[in-house]
Amino acid sequence: MHKKIINTLSAPAPIGPYNQAVKAGKYLFVSGQIAINSVTGQLVTDNIEDETRQVMQNIEAILVAAEMSWDNIIKTTIFLTDINNFAKINQVYGSFFQTDFPARETVEVSRLPKDVNVEISVVAAE
Repeated sequence: MHKKIINTLSAPAPIGPYNQAVKAGKYLFVSGQIAINSVTGQLVTDNIEDETRQVMQNIEAILVAAEMSWDNIIKTTIFLTDINNFAKINQVYGSFFQTDFPARETVEVSRLPKDVNVEISVVAAE
């Protein structure tokens, strides 16, 4: 199996010992993304919609670097710190997909890195 590391300056740099994504065979595993603006390095946490939108834009930048798109995503995992934000997160999340939504789980957790409210990871395939 051939493994290729994917990193792009268009998404925030990892904040630990991991890469933005790893391509293994025909699969792309994107690490959990939080709402760090890659240009300013600042967190986007003014409201849950803007925070989720920044997370999705970070994922999109990594997909582009891997020569993939939203259509390639087969599975997502959403971690959120308050399940009451589910509907707002879901609305923004859903706007990034045109057809054939991927499989998904959504999990409420007690805390996320940098005390953000949402983190999303994806698996994509060619």
